[in-house]
This record gives sequence, structure tokens and C-alpha cells, in this order.
Amino acid sequence: MIKKLITTIALSLTCAVSFAAEGGYPLERAPERINDMAALQNGAKLFVNYCLGCHSANSMRYNRLTDIGLTEEQIKRNLLFTTDKVGDLMEIAMRRDDATAWFGAAPPDLSVIARAKSVNLGPTGVDYIYTFLRTFYRDTSKPIGWDNLVFPSVGMPHALWQLQGPRSMERDTIALVDADDGSKQWQRTVAKYDAQGFSQITTEVLQGYNGSPVDKVTFTPVDAKAAAAFDSQVADLANFLGWMAEPVQLERKRLGVWVLLFLILFFGVAWRLNAVYWKDVK
Repeated sequence: MIKKLITTIALSLTCAVSFAAEGGYPLERAPERINDMAALQNGAKLFVNYCLGCHSANSMRYNRLTDIGLTEEQIKRNLLFTTDKVGDLMEIAMRRDDATAWFGAAPPDLSVIARAKSVNLGPTGVDYIYTFLRTFYRDTSKPIGWDNLVFPSVGMPHALWQLQGPRSMERDTIALVDADDGSKQWQRTVAKYDAQGFSQITTEVLQGYNGSPVDKVTFTPVDAKAAAAFDSQVADLANFLGWMAEPVQLERKRLGVWVLLFLILFFGVAWRLNAVYWKDVK
């Protein structure tokens, strides 16, 4: 039984690592700000301003944002569009059939995207969103002019690019590839993308290479200060989406602590009662 349990845990961990992202890119751990009301409020503002034009959140009402410290007056003044009411769902005006015609597929609803992208015993959906939004790069060969390391050939542009500012990217990979004779050989590929998205890709065969696979990505922002501020903004947005996926999670965690304390106390009482009940039984 114990051996079976260990095997199950090991398989779960393997799956968590293997399916961290669509493109196999390792996910970075997002700063944890789920208890930071100011960060969640900023994330809500970013979501409404940059995401809600295409992505709905049909399971969330605007007035639920009072749970993160906003008043209904603040919601009306800062987060509502002209015809929306504070009790409305976070819907979008774009129809699903129009979105499919324009983009090839309708942008997904983001109500529970953080839960959908979570991996058991692995990266969280917040980690996924945080890494995804920070790994866009210009690529003129793509129809939309952008690509993404976490989700290669993604069908959406970098909606937050103005906050991040332009940057170049270099990706240096060493991997086993098929040779012309059917054997395997180590090959190094260096892909460079400038800030406008024009690329220069070179490959070379590494004879006698005895190392392991390499995948190194380097981003070089034009404005390092703006890029650092953008990372913080993305952390707020990712944590807000994590909160929106389960608004009661903070209360659930608080209740969980009291439940565990009760169970510990109950175990102590039950253990003593058991000892008293059986003390005269031989």
C-alpha cells in the first residue's frame, strides 16, 4: 500500500512538471499577493482596462469586488462602462460568433482560468498567467506580430505591451535532433529577435557534445525600469485572476485553520476517553 502511494505521488509530480505549459516552457513562481487588497484592486483595474474588452468573466459580478475592499461607488466610478450596473456580470459586448469569425476562435472566459491552469502538486494557475504574460515577444513571421514562450503560436497579441515597453529576445537551445542518416545528433540553435520582431536564427551541429539539453532565454528591455514595473503589474493581475477563480478562498483558508485546531483538540479528548474506557479491560 505504501509503495503504491509513493508511486502515485511520483507520477503526479512527473505530470506536474511535464504539463506545466503548452510549449514545455518552465513556469516561474508568481509573487503571492492574494492577501494584499491593494494589489488585488490594482489587478481588477488592469483586468477591466486591458482584458475585459475581449475576455469575459461571466461568473463574476462587479459588486463582488467589494470583497477586496472596493466600495460600490468606487466600482461605479472606476470600473464600470457606460451601460453597466454594479450588480451586472462581467460580460463583453462582442458576440461569440463574431469573435470566432474575426479571430478564428472566441477568446476564452477568464472567470476560472487560474483554476483551469493549475496543476496538482505543481505550478498554480497564477504561476501560469504570470509567466504567460511576461513571455510575449515580437515576431514578424506570425500573423498577429507576436509569439509567446508558454503558449507558442498563441492567437492573441500582447495586450499589455505598452506597459512593458519594447525589448529584444535571444533563445539559445541545445537539443537532440534527427540527422539525415536517421541517427541522433546534438544541435545548437540561436534565435535572436529584435525589438521590432525581426529574427536571425542560426544552427550548428555540436560534434562530441556530451552535455544535457539547454534552453536559455534572455530578454533585454529598452527601458529596464518600465519592464520591472510591468512585472509587478502582471503579478497583481495574475493574483486578481487567482482570487476571481475562487473568491471565497481566503475565508476557506481561515476556516481551515480553525477546523484543524478543532480536530487536534478532538483527537486529544478522544484519545483520553479511549484510555479511560479501556483501562480496566484486560
